[in-house]
Formats: sequence, C-alpha cells, structure tokens
Amino acid sequence: MSEKSPMDGVQIQDGYRRRSVDSRFRQLCIFIAVVSVLILVALLASILLRGIPYLTWTLLSGGPEPNPKEAGIRPAIFGTLWVCSICALLTLPIGIATAILLEEYKPKNSIGRFLYSLIQLNISNLAGVPSVVYGILGLSAFVSMFGLFSSKGDAGSFAIGARHYDQFFSEGERAILVPVERLDSPSTDPSSDMLALDSDLNPVQIFVLKPGGPEATEAQLPYAMFEDSEPGRITKKAWYYFSLPLGRGVLTGALTLMLVVLPVIIISAQESLRAVPSSLRAGALGLGATPWQVVWNVTLPSAIPGIMTGSILAMSRAIGETAPILIIAGIVYISRAPEHLMDDFTVMPLQVYNWIGRPQPEFHGIAAAGIILLLIILLSFNAVAVLIRHKLQKPLS
Repeated sequence: MSEKSPMDGVQIQDGYRRRSVDSRFRQLCIFIAVVSVLILVALLASILLRGIPYLTWTLLSGGPEPNPKEAGIRPAIFGTLWVCSICALLTLPIGIATAILLEEYKPKNSIGRFLYSLIQLNISNLAGVPSVVYGILGLSAFVSMFGLFSSKGDAGSFAIGARHYDQFFSEGERAILVPVERLDSPSTDPSSDMLALDSDLNPVQIFVLKPGGPEATEAQLPYAMFEDSEPGRITKKAWYYFSLPLGRGVLTGALTLMLVVLPVIIISAQESLRAVPSSLRAGALGLGATPWQVVWNVTLPSAIPGIMTGSILAMSRAIGETAPILIIAGIVYISRAPEHLMDDFTVMPLQVYNWIGRPQPEFHGIAAAGIILLLIILLSFNAVAVLIRHKLQKPLS
C-alpha cells in the first residue's frame, strides 16, 4: 500500500483554490454585465417614457422654434442623413483601399518597411485622438482651406452652380431680379430696357417711375419701380453648387467626420484581412492568379464580414459625434433641410444638445423624443450594414 505524498494535498488544495478563483471571477463578470445591461435598460426606459408623448408629426415635420409646441427636428434629421451618408460614401472606399495597400502590398526593402511602420504608427495614434481635435483641423483645412482662397466668399473664390442677382421690390411689393455677372459687380441702375426676372426666373417687363412722369397703371404696378430704387445683392444656388473654400456646409461636416472614423475603419479592415488564412492566398497564387486577382476574388470577399462589423461601429460613432460638428457648424438657427453640399446644416445631436440646455421642461421632453429618433436612424443604418454582412457571409460559408 503506497503512502500519499505531502505534495498531493498541496496540489488538491491548489486545484480547489484555482477553481474557486475562477468561479468568483466568472460571477464578477456576470455581475458587471448584468449591472451594465440594467443601467442601459433604465436609461432607455427613462428616455422612452419621457419622449414618446412628444413623438408627434409636428416634431418630424417642423423646424426649431422658440415655442415648444411648434418645435421640430426635420432640418436636423435631413442634416444627419446628408452628413452621415456622404461620410460613409467617402470613408469606406478610402479606408478599405488603405488597409489593402498596407496589408497586401507590404514593401520589401528597408526604406519601405520604415515608412510602413511610420504610417502604421500614425494610424494607430490617430484612432485615439479626441474628436474635438479633428473639429479644429476641419475648421482650418476645409472651412478656410488654410487661407489659400479669398475670404470674400463667391467674389474671390472658385464657384460653380451659383447665379447672382440684384433684387428690387416693385411698388406692388413683388421681387424683381436682375442678373449680374459677379457678386462684387456694381449695383444695377433701374432702366426700362434691362433684363428683369420675377421670383420664378421668368422674364418680365418693368416700368420705371420718374419724378413728374406718368404714373403706373394697375396692370403695371406689380413691376413698377422708381429710378432711384436701390437693390440688394442675392445669390441663388443650384443643387450642384460647389465652391472653394468649402465653408461651413454639409461637405465640410462629412469630411471632418471622415477624419474622425477613418483610422478606426482602416485598423478594423486590416485586422479582418489578417484573419484570412494565408493558405487561401497561396492556393490562388499557385493557380496562377495575380496579386490583385487574389485580393479582389479571395482575400477581400473573405474579409468583408469583419470589415462591415468595424464599419458599423465607426459609423455609429460618426452619427453621435457632437464636438467636431459644433466647431464646424456651431449652434445656429437652421429652419430648413440642406439643399446642396455647400448648404448650412445642423445635426440631431446638436439639436438635442440645444434643447437640453433650455430651461423649459417641455424642451427636455422634446430632446428625449429627438434621442429616440436618433436611435431609430442609428439602428436603421446598422441594420442595413448587418444585412449586407450576412448576405456576403452566405456565399463564403
């Protein structure tokens, strides 16, 4: 009969201790997860209870108003859709292409490897930069373009899709527009032979009133004006309007958010490409495929589900960003949705922030309703991305 070694008891006690520590750690993780979920549920329940009574058609169709009963969030909804859609269209191709270049076409020489390491280090560091820094960068790089263009607006910068007019008001209180070549052109002197347009840009014949001259008839009154009338310079912009510098428009907001989320998308795309087994690449190359054919037909399709996951997280961050948009657009009164890429805009987080800062309790309820709408838009974007990911996963599996 063999005697038990003293080490056996020590090993048994050590096993009990490790299992006990493992059990306690698992229970701690479960406890933290449950508490986190309960806090999230409590916050969502509070927002739903407070915001659902304010989810009205007025909120969806109206603009910001000082009266809570008339306040709406329509301009902010369209501003969010414009900015986030353009941001996604710009960011995803650039981010994925950068990840492919860094992972699939790594340099072979020492100088190339040094530059690769430097670029990789910068991308990793940029992913942790606060978003307010990107807002300041967007203010310098996109709004003013480092002062490379004139600060006089359309008069001294490149612009397409803009037409300038001198606007007169007739004695019948109708707007009369006279085309001018540039924003800084001299003001037009009223005359009967000048080209005049109504507010719908249809040609009209004007009647100039002179001191001591004949008075305008009732039919002439809507388009009659005195010869000393002074016009106001206005600009009408088409849907394709574009100018340099970019100013504080939709395109500037989208480019600034692109800077915020681009490092995240590049890193997530790189990790997805690294997860593709090297045997797939070797097999494709062994069959005679070129490196680009391997990337396009083998590596990229296998990595797209992971890339889409990272893109969902990145775009979720972009939709909720406030600091860079606050620096670019500021808290201004925007009563209409954007009509072109250079148009002024606001986004839902900014509008919610504005309402929460109001002292009236009604605005706090409207802010809760705005948060609900923001969550709906966020989940809709994510749902589309998840559907694309699952659709691309099925052929691979």
